[in-house]
Amino acid sequence: MGVRAAGLAAGPMAGFDAAGVTGEFFPDGRHEALLLLNLGRPGPDAWEPRLPRLSTEEVVWTR
Repeated sequence: MGVRAAGLAAGPMAGFDAAGVTGEFFPDGRHEALLLLNLGRPGPDAWEPRLPRLSTEEVVWTR
């Protein structure tokens, strides 16, 4: 919330080489990388329209 309050965008990234990041930034082994977080000011065309979502009736089973 603090990042957004400062007018910045935050984007968590998964699927990276966690062992490589840990080895590069925490070589003593006391810490471990879990995810990366990019911070910055988004460009004017950074946001894309939201993809279609399933309706509740399509995903919720009722008797």
